[in-house]
Formats: sequence, structure tokens, C-alpha cells
Amino acid sequence: MTDRLAELSAQGVAVWLDDLSRVRLTSGSLDKMRREQHVVGVTTNPSIFQKALSDADAYDEQLRDLAAQKVTVEEAVRLMTAKDVRAACDVMRPAYDASKGIDGRVSIEVDPRKAHETESTVAEAKTLWWLVDRENLYIKIPATLAGLPAITATLAAGISVNVTLIFSLDRYRAVMEAFLAGLEQAKLNGHDLAKIGSVASFFVSRVDSEVDKRLDKIGSDEAKSLKGKAAIANAQLAYEAYTEVFGTDRWKALAGAGAHPQRPLWASTSTKSPEFKDTIYVEELIAPGTVNTMPESVIFAYEDHGDTRGDTVTGSFADAKKVLTDLAGVGIDFADVVKVLEDEGVDKFEVAWKELLENAAKQLKAAGA
Repeated sequence: MTDRLAELSAQGVAVWLDDLSRVRLTSGSLDKMRREQHVVGVTTNPSIFQKALSDADAYDEQLRDLAAQKVTVEEAVRLMTAKDVRAACDVMRPAYDASKGIDGRVSIEVDPRKAHETESTVAEAKTLWWLVDRENLYIKIPATLAGLPAITATLAAGISVNVTLIFSLDRYRAVMEAFLAGLEQAKLNGHDLAKIGSVASFFVSRVDSEVDKRLDKIGSDEAKSLKGKAAIANAQLAYEAYTEVFGTDRWKALAGAGAHPQRPLWASTSTKSPEFKDTIYVEELIAPGTVNTMPESVIFAYEDHGDTRGDTVTGSFADAKKVLTDLAGVGIDFADVVKVLEDEGVDKFEVAWKELLENAAKQLKAAGA
């Protein structure tokens, strides 16, 4: 059989799983995916944990202990999710060691309700770092305007960061600037740059969902011909920006001190429309030094029928720019698109976080709190 995920990995794309639960850990499912599907990292978010706590009784014993201690709901959620992430870090440790600290990472997100509060985000990032207590951890911080200085400050403290909810090229460049500034400060603070990791999570399919909805509303043949093209073009141009920034003398100075680049991570890679192939956001975003975090369904779909055609990004920049130009030509305000998506992204994670807290409160009460 063709090992399509091995072929994808050989092209420089790190395969990560966008999911985590206590059941996935205790059943050995995550470790099996590391061994058999070449999964070398894990991403989580409030929606993932909300689903995990809703669908399983695997947390019952811990819930009873937390109820007996009369902890707050927020404390209970943090302790349960930290336990899962810590265990996942241990499962991923072989990938971390084999890649010398590049992969084998697991992400845990700061409270999304603090997305617009810099100091509170930094404080929680530090708390999560010592709570999970694993060097192959990533603290996930949203790329809001308040998140940018929080990213720099967290990295400066020697803490590895997954920057999330990036939709626009301008914001992505600001994220890379925050990363470089954070590493420069970390170096001054005496931290070993080789141990600090970072990825920048650039969201993909949600861009098509928003743009295609607007193209349908415009309704012209020219507009409809552009459906399904915006997200890939946007991500391809993000990779162009990545190659530019990480080719500068400023970066080379940090690399000389042992730093690893902040890799682009393609997030939101499951297709939202049945019109598109289920692996399109993997096949069209193959490039060296990238990460693609996928739901389990996309990983298995790629294993079954994914098409690895080599680097599908590097030679695409001119065509990608034309797509964005053509979108503007039919009336798509891309700046508004990405603003709407960022606002919605933060809101969706806030809603999921509140649902997570509400669910945990009910479970604590049932356990005797």
C-alpha cells in the first residue's frame, strides 16, 4: 500500500492531529496515530475540550476528587484539561526527541475571554506552562491586537507559543514580528533559544466559507468562478511572507544563536462545502517547513486518497495574488472578510469555553460538589 501520510511528511509537512480527549489517551488511539499515521503533534481548543467533556464519562473519577476538594468550576476545567495535555505531551515525547524539539508538541489555549487583555493573557500563559510542566508544550495565544504583545512577552519568558486565529497577511506579518522580538528578548533574558518553539496558525477553510457566501450573494458568473480559491491563495501568500521574513539577517542572527523558525501551521483544514475534495486544504498547501493540523477524519481521508504532488505552494505566488486581485474586482472586501473572521473566531471560542464551564459545573454538581 502507498503510505500517503509518509509521502506528505517527506515533503516537509508535519502532520498534527486537531483533537484530544481522555478517551483518545486511555484507549491508546493517540499513540497509535503517532506510530501508524505519522502524527507528530496535537492541537486543542475550547471547542475540542467542550466536546471531550460532553461525550465521555472518562472524567468521572477526577470530577469526584475535584468535587470533594470544592474547587471552582474554572479550576476544575483547567486541572482536567491540563491533565489531558500533559498526558498527550508524554505520548508525543518520542516525536519531540526524534525531531530535536521541532515536533512532538501539544497545545493548550489561554482562556479566550481574555483575548483582548494582554497582561492577563501573559499571566495565564505562565500559569499553564508550570501547570502542565512539559517542555514540549505550546501555549496557544490568539493573534488579536492585544495578543501580539502577549506573544512577545510569553516567548521572552522562555515559553513556547502557538499563535492562533490568524486570517490576514498583515496580521501574520505582525505575528512574525512579535515572534522575532520575543526571541530577541528571550536571548537577553538568558533563555536557551533552541528550546523555545513556535507555530503561527493560519486559518484556511473559514476564509472560503465567508468569501464564497459573499460571492454567491454577488451572483455573477465571474464571482462564482472564484469560489473555493480565496483560502488557498491567502495561505500561499502567507508562506511567501514566511520565506521573506525567515530569510532576513535579523532572523539569521537568531538562528545562529540556536533558534528554530516559527513554522506556518495550516488550521481549519476540513472542507466546509461538499463541492470541494475533502483533502484539498492539505494537497494545495504542501511546502517545506509547514504544519498541517487536521481532524482525524481528514487524516484518514488523506491516508486513503490524498495526492502528494510535491511542493504546491512555492511556485504559486503570482497566481495567488491574481486571485485576490480578481476577488477585489468583483467586489469582495478582503479586509472586512478577515476582520469578520477574527471577531467570529474569538466569539466562537468564548461560547465554547462558556459551554465547557457550564457542562463542568453540572458534572461537578452530579459528582457531589
